[in-house]
Amino acid sequence: MGQVIDEAETSLCSGNELPELEARTAAMAAREHLRGEQRNLEETSPAKTRWRDLPNKDQLFILALCRLSEPLSNVCLLPYIFYLVRSVLQQPPTPEDTDPQSPSTSPSPAESPSPSSSSPSPDAAASISEYSGLLVAAFPLAQFLVSLPWGLLSDKYGRRASIVGGLAVSVAANVGFGFSRSMGWLFVWRVLAGLANANVGIMRTVTAEVVRERRFQTKAFLLLPLVFNAGMVASLALGGCLAEPVVNLPWLFGPDGILNTSSNPDGVPWALAYPYALPALLNAGLLGVALVLAVTGLRETLPGKEDQSDIGLKTGNAVIRWVRRLHPKQHLEEYLPITMIDSSEDMFLGQEQEKPVLAAPTRKVPFRNIWTRRVLCALVSFGLLPLHNSAFMHIFPVYLSSPPADNSEASFFAFAGGLGLRSSTIGLWLSVFGIGGILLQLLVYPRLQARIGTRGVFRIALALFPVTYAAAPYLSLLASDDGTRWVVLGLVIYVQITARTMAIPSTVILLTEAAPARTVLGTVHGAGNMLASLARAAGPALGGYVFALGVEEGVVGLVWWLYLVVIAICALAWSYMIEGGVN
Repeated sequence: MGQVIDEAETSLCSGNELPELEARTAAMAAREHLRGEQRNLEETSPAKTRWRDLPNKDQLFILALCRLSEPLSNVCLLPYIFYLVRSVLQQPPTPEDTDPQSPSTSPSPAESPSPSSSSPSPDAAASISEYSGLLVAAFPLAQFLVSLPWGLLSDKYGRRASIVGGLAVSVAANVGFGFSRSMGWLFVWRVLAGLANANVGIMRTVTAEVVRERRFQTKAFLLLPLVFNAGMVASLALGGCLAEPVVNLPWLFGPDGILNTSSNPDGVPWALAYPYALPALLNAGLLGVALVLAVTGLRETLPGKEDQSDIGLKTGNAVIRWVRRLHPKQHLEEYLPITMIDSSEDMFLGQEQEKPVLAAPTRKVPFRNIWTRRVLCALVSFGLLPLHNSAFMHIFPVYLSSPPADNSEASFFAFAGGLGLRSSTIGLWLSVFGIGGILLQLLVYPRLQARIGTRGVFRIALALFPVTYAAAPYLSLLASDDGTRWVVLGLVIYVQITARTMAIPSTVILLTEAAPARTVLGTVHGAGNMLASLARAAGPALGGYVFALGVEEGVVGLVWWLYLVVIAICALAWSYMIEGGVN
């Protein structure tokens, strides 16, 4: 290209065959072409892609809020599930029982008796573990049953309806769960919430359809796991702190609380009757906001139906026009550049060059041709991760809540007991370290993925899991007044969250890249979500059973070594086998 410029410029000076005007034009065109190539090289560099450069930010924002539905509906109960199940099974505390972390003084009505202020027997703890495992498993099992059919329907009728409908049902399910006081109704509402949140794969598909250029997809596909982690952090903290509000928030719900307008001597009556309703009600409120935004702003992305509209979108557009009329100057200064950027972005996405690829909705891929070797390999890896990760997410809070035991005669493998922590303590610990996972996703994962590739990051993450699982149960051997216990607890939580943070977006990217065509992304992600949901159901159920067995036998590490470590090693081994399935 430099030679072309030199020749054109030389012709101006030497009076060569090119007329002067044509020579100038050729030189200018050559320079512009060179600058264009340099800009393309800069734009396609992963290091130059910034979060603010992502296209269709409004759609990604709404989609991110919709993605909060699963962590809020599924994870919020983990810090207090041990105490919720125990209260429903009607195992009231005895007078001599005290909080493992509280001094044995005469309690006030707001402090005792509370569901989390007593230590059950080992047999009762084993029973609670089994029931809590089944309750946790009910949500993903329901997801498993409808994930693939929902993906197929979204490929045929559109993405928007499934996302909006799922949010509406999630709001109702959260309210019902909060006011349930029997195991039967708890299971009913958990199943209903799982059915509503079987559209996670569809949200991933929408991400791929909203962000079509490859250079943006690493950050775009990182967005939903990032929001999921943020939702988990907030959900764990709020679930632990808002459960039993009379005890954890006495200034609001206690005998002298601001909201105790009836002057009940024990606290707010409904908070006493339904001590675990407040977290669920907050979830319902947050999801209600996401539902309104989705109804009025989330556009259809199914190829061939992008221009479809309904009364919700028309209402949202009318509200936007009304707001812009109120602030016309602000609209011209702030919204016009964004519109121009989005418009030029759409042109850069290649409506001329890439349109034949993106406009392939008319090309139907037969159902049997979807399941290539590459897709199947990615699906297995997609399912192995939640098989142990979801079990950890259930077992670890139950283990932290379980009463401590006397391990004066413990051996290297034979010891018992948990840490006896309260739900608020568990929620804060898990959420504080979850913030570290968010920072990793923002700052570390994109750079690491650009340097060593998706599979490289994935394998590093998988190597961290078995080490963490093998070390976790030894927390029981550390004295409660020893600062080492808290250091080791922090390391276990942080390493597990680090591994999870790197592994989840990697599996999503690998599965997306494995899809044989864009028109079957909904089906592929539906199948992935279906398999992952089955794994998330089997993990807590099997893990809860093995954990209960270990508690009964006096070997609390049984579930860690016999189940979690084994599955994590299998997942690590499979990550090397999928190399042959990647083109």
